Amino acid sequence: VPAPSVFPAWPRPGSGCSRGFLGVCSRWEEEKKEDGVKWMQLEHRGPYFVPPYEPLPEDVRFYYEGKPLKLSLATEEIATFYAKMLDHEYTSKEIFQNNFFHDWRKVLSLGKSSWMLISPRLCFSDGYRWWILQTAPKSKLKEEANKIQEEYGYCILDGHREKIGNFKTEPPGLFRGRGEHPKMGMLKKRIMPEDVIINCSRDSKIPEPPEGHKWKEVRFDNTVTWLASWTENIQNTLKYIMLNPSSKLKGEKDWQKYEVARRLKGVVHKIRAQYRKDWKSKEIKTRQRAVALYFIDKLALRAGNEKEEGETADTVGCCSLRVEHIQLHAQLDGQEHVVEFDFLGKDSIRYYNKVSVEKPVFQNLKLFMKNKDPTDDLFDQLTTNFLNKHLQHLMDGLTAKVFRTYNASITLQEQLKALTNPEDSVAGKLLSYNRANRAVAILCNHQRSIPKTFARSMQVLQEKIEAKKKQVEEAQEEVKKAEEEFKDTKDPKAKANVEKKQQLLKRLEEQLAKLNVQATDKEENKQIALGTSKLNYLDPRISVAWCKKFGIPIEKIYNKTQREKFAWAIAMAGEDFEF
Repeated sequence: VPAPSVFPAWPRPGSGCSRGFLGVCSRWEEEKKEDGVKWMQLEHRGPYFVPPYEPLPEDVRFYYEGKPLKLSLATEEIATFYAKMLDHEYTSKEIFQNNFFHDWRKVLSLGKSSWMLISPRLCFSDGYRWWILQTAPKSKLKEEANKIQEEYGYCILDGHREKIGNFKTEPPGLFRGRGEHPKMGMLKKRIMPEDVIINCSRDSKIPEPPEGHKWKEVRFDNTVTWLASWTENIQNTLKYIMLNPSSKLKGEKDWQKYEVARRLKGVVHKIRAQYRKDWKSKEIKTRQRAVALYFIDKLALRAGNEKEEGETADTVGCCSLRVEHIQLHAQLDGQEHVVEFDFLGKDSIRYYNKVSVEKPVFQNLKLFMKNKDPTDDLFDQLTTNFLNKHLQHLMDGLTAKVFRTYNASITLQEQLKALTNPEDSVAGKLLSYNRANRAVAILCNHQRSIPKTFARSMQVLQEKIEAKKKQVEEAQEEVKKAEEEFKDTKDPKAKANVEKKQQLLKRLEEQLAKLNVQATDKEENKQIALGTSKLNYLDPRISVAWCKKFGIPIEKIYNKTQREKFAWAIAMAGEDFEF
């Protein structure tokens, strides 16, 4: 049975379905389950484990003070993790080196004084050169991947063969993190069957662990959608094996997420009126909640969750902001009541923004900061739980993330209306789409480091532009000559030649325009991560409707995997869809 690539028989726009897209396809009309029950049958093979480490050949060595260093199998494997990254900027960072050698020293069983000596005197270059040469042919890698996918990449869910998303355990290696993460370089340990909890149905065949091993636990919990889980050692967080984004359960969950955000559209004006009223409340706690909610709404800040001190990086959200994270300016850059934010957000990505706020917000912030030290909480009477309970009271299912999803989607829709010119070429319209998407990414603070290959790729693109300009200039000269020849002779053949040269010139000018658009798009997006918001915060029906309205092929916006993930939106949304 071939793996399903898209959801079958989705309802079409105008189909008259009163129960949303779940009401048409027979696959979705199966017996209704009790509240909280996700499935009745779940059977799978368990996760695919990374193969055991294979030792290096005898002639590949690591050196200490110029002499070959004999390492145990465990320490050699960890050394190869570092060797593979020698050409990466991570290994030049002091915090990365310190964390790596600290963890490696534990495996080597060396004291700190020995570690201080060993870290700068080791040579990993042999291991790096060997690794570079070990790349297998792509055809062989693909063949092996297909075989593993077929064996481990599918499950049976309520009688249907469903594709699994990430069916492999994470390989051991060195933690990288995003931004300037304080744990970069630490050792990510190998996941063993003894770390893994399996989830399946009672009447299914329980997956067999690898020979000589056993599972940590086997559960039969049909109120969750994960197939296996384990705790990783760096952040001490749970990792899950889940269904593929194109699966029935994932598609339904996505649709429900965006429907909740759409419901917010109907009440958001009341919520905004309420928090503005609460800015004048007699209770400081209510004022703090109102100002925090204003930031979550206006700036798409995350709420921020409590965490164990020292467990992760010093990252904060709205509720956990400290006095040191903001500065107040009565006037700045020609604007009044400016708040300057500077803090580390999720994944240690810096959030820096200067924003003009309403006067009552500015006055309240001054009050909240009064007589406090820089390290004191800005919203000292506010907790995430208190805020979330208030949000639930305002609208069922409302969270800070729903605000983020709503504001991201509504911003995309408004920007697309403002920026799209129906007369533009496909390339011009795609530039407008990316600019609209970039406005969302900036709102949500979705940043990335400038790619290492950016300068070179821009240089290559600029060379193509210069070459194409030369071709256009030559074509213009050819058109001019042909027109002069026709003017002198009035020969029909000369007229046909003029038309031929003009068509060539037009084609070359279109190609030049397309290259210029590519260069502009590339430059504008070099530090912006467009993918995060597109996949997680933007209702895909907005993009689908835009494509259908302006005749843009959907594959220009979503790749094959993304089209499978959003198959429900592609089938459902007509060109007149409004978020």
